[in-house]
Amino acid sequence: MNNKNIFIQRYNANERTKHWITAISFIIASLSGLALFYPYFFWINNIFGGGVWTRILHPFFGIIMFVSFLSFVINLWKDNKIESYDIEWAMHIGDVLLNKEDNLPKIDKYNFGQKSLYYVLILCMLILLFSGLIIWRSYFSSYFNISMIRFSALSHACAALILICSVIVHIYAAIWVKGSITAMMKG
Repeated sequence: MNNKNIFIQRYNANERTKHWITAISFIIASLSGLALFYPYFFWINNIFGGGVWTRILHPFFGIIMFVSFLSFVINLWKDNKIESYDIEWAMHIGDVLLNKEDNLPKIDKYNFGQKSLYYVLILCMLILLFSGLIIWRSYFSSYFNISMIRFSALSHACAALILICSVIVHIYAAIWVKGSITAMMKG
């Protein structure tokens, strides 16, 4: 039997589509957000047609990202419940980092690291959604006082930073773990 022909589907086409819509809208929202927030990245505004268009488009891509992510999260909810073996897996983090899989407990579809990322992403996305709505000047900011708008802007920036760093870790792990990229491209 030739092992190269064995194919186990990890993600269906619907899940992969939601993942990539979320990923692409994340990249666009991140780039436009960096252009709006950090003066060093102001040049990125040119990609979106200038500062005004960047300010217009950023919240809409944030909404697309959130809706896509929400539908993805709902599909994956049952596979991301924290179980007792997850705590044992976390206690063997040294073995994980040294790639000594023989010492790790058996897991289901996702390990504790993946489940932790899942919950961090949910928290960040919720903070980004609610803080983003409060600071969305064209539609909602007039309903809030300046203190709430300032707190929301700070919360939005902090959640975005955590989300960007978490996604970088996610991408690194996908490159590190054999078969992850293939799973998100072909199933």
